[in-house]
Amino acid sequence: MSMPDPSACEWADIGVNLTDRQFADDREAVLQRARRAGVSRLLLTGTNVEESRQALALCQRYPDQGLLCTAGLHPHSARFCNDGILSELRELLGQPAVAAAGEMGLDFNRDFSPRPDQEKAFEAQLALAAGLNKPVFLHQRDAHDRFLPMLKAWRDRLPSVVVHCFTDQRRPLFDYLDLDCFIGITGWICDERRGRELAELVPHIPGNRLLLETDAPYLLPRDLPEPPAKKRRNEPCLLPWIGERVAALRGETTQALAQQTLANTLAFLQRDWPAA
Repeated sequence: MSMPDPSACEWADIGVNLTDRQFADDREAVLQRARRAGVSRLLLTGTNVEESRQALALCQRYPDQGLLCTAGLHPHSARFCNDGILSELRELLGQPAVAAAGEMGLDFNRDFSPRPDQEKAFEAQLALAAGLNKPVFLHQRDAHDRFLPMLKAWRDRLPSVVVHCFTDQRRPLFDYLDLDCFIGITGWICDERRGRELAELVPHIPGNRLLLETDAPYLLPRDLPEPPAKKRRNEPCLLPWIGERVAALRGETTQALAQQTLANTLAFLQRDWPAA
């Protein structure tokens, strides 16, 4: 598989950790490479109050680069959730460039925060998003049996939902589709070791439910023909590579997939989003 022609498609990357220190020295160059690759819209991920503030600041610093962001408390940091944190998130979610609430959810794989704290923080953020009528950006790892009923209890009060970086199995996929969730697919699909089951599931995601993301700087595609300039660092400019892989698995053209996932991104966020 050759690298996609960057002039052929326009893409949206719905999961970019641009505040990560791995981008500290060259964020402007990262944005330029993304634009040259046809990635015209980037949703920056906020995983705690400070990172959410930083993501918002980047959106404000680069107003013509197709940037929006999220604001939330990742389950890894759920032990820090309190009324003050929730108040700060509420304020952030009122900013024009903050397009979705999250990253929020449950992670029972690493358990960096106690599970009761994770559930409490998740519930509080779902309530906050529902009250503000904000789309939600969700994280779930090894926690589906607890995550699903919590999400189901709030789903009718949320305008839209994406299960970010989906790497789970068939039953969770269809459970989320039954709740009219969007499904975020990353470079995990390019991993011949871990991504085999996901590759079998991707064709079963309805076209209007599919979103694409790099989760940069994480989840660098393993099947790239050449390593990136910074070894092992993923970037938004590599989203077309992921898209080409997904399109091949689905029996679609890359151009059609790019158009569909861009339209889906705008439907998820339910707002206008000027391109870079």
